[in-house]
Amino acid sequence: MIAAGFGFRGAATVESLRDALERAAVGHRVTLLAAPADKADAAALRSLAGALGVPVIAVAAGDLAATDTPSRSARVLAARGTGCVAEAAALVAAGGGGPARLLGPRVVSADRLATCAIAVGAIAVTGASP
Repeated sequence: MIAAGFGFRGAATVESLRDALERAAVGHRVTLLAAPADKADAAALRSLAGALGVPVIAVAAGDLAATDTPSRSARVLAARGTGCVAEAAALVAAGGGGPARLLGPRVVSADRLATCAIAVGAIAVTGASP
């Protein structure tokens, strides 16, 4: 599973999110988008998800705060309890309770209204022989 985690301002447009995604995903096709629960229903995010044909995962505030990230913003840490919303959202969504890893640090859209990070999680294979 490949998750694109987002952090974004209220003024972010679908173009802001798409730009951040394209800068972060380079060569990877994401299977889901993730954002903090209080922003998961944003029209721009839902529009991007619809265009890509992928679901949006709402990440709970407690899960964001419990996730350590390589990028660290004092402002984001004070507001959200994690160093980077995009990285934390991606890790939580890709992990699904299991291990996940970032493909790189978060990137910022050209208009500076959105950030995106890509995380890859292990996919359990059922029915496989030992």
